[in-house]
Amino acid sequence: MTNSIAKMIDHTLLKADATKDQIKKLCEEAKEFLFASVCVNPSWVKYSAELLQGTDVKVCTVIGFPLGASTPKTKAFETKNAIENGAEEVDMVINIGALKDGNDELVEKDIKAVVEAAKGKALTKVIIETCLLTNEEKIRACNISAKAGADFVKTSTGFSTSGATIEDVALMRKTVGPNMGVKASGGVRSAHDAQQMIKAGATRIGASSGAAIVKGLSI
Repeated sequence: MTNSIAKMIDHTLLKADATKDQIKKLCEEAKEFLFASVCVNPSWVKYSAELLQGTDVKVCTVIGFPLGASTPKTKAFETKNAIENGAEEVDMVINIGALKDGNDELVEKDIKAVVEAAKGKALTKVIIETCLLTNEEKIRACNISAKAGADFVKTSTGFSTSGATIEDVALMRKTVGPNMGVKASGGVRSAHDAQQMIKAGATRIGASSGAAIVKGLSI
């Protein structure tokens, strides 16, 4: 059980003031606990990839983070650059304002720009920032992400008003069906939290407390 949940965790450090030593510790913990990936800001991708070379731990990074308000072209460039530096997974933030305006065409174009830039090279996860959306908007965001060819939908950046909830994860799973990934991120701090999210339908957990989660499972 411990190992299977560890394989579902993106061990995350996205703080603006993250230092080289902290990123190194993150990567060392990821190797120790066999996490799915480390999730770091783009400037740390190359360093993390060097530290994790020869392991099964992937390097994940964030695109258009945390607001999602940059252009599709910018997000595509950011994606390509991250992949060149060693990223194998990219977590992009949607254009939240466009979704709320009902401009689904722009939302889809935005996601597709990243999906196409990553195609065949990296998984794409789409952060819909659930805390800012109505249930109807969450459903639309999930359906647009699936239509655009993304691999996952993800609840949150962890930098807005709140993070993942069991209800949102369940709604997202119901909307995308059984074959698309759902990532619960933001506020998942304990083994109990992680288990509840997985029970609701999450197939990946984004957490800065990965080590604590796995240790909690083994107590």
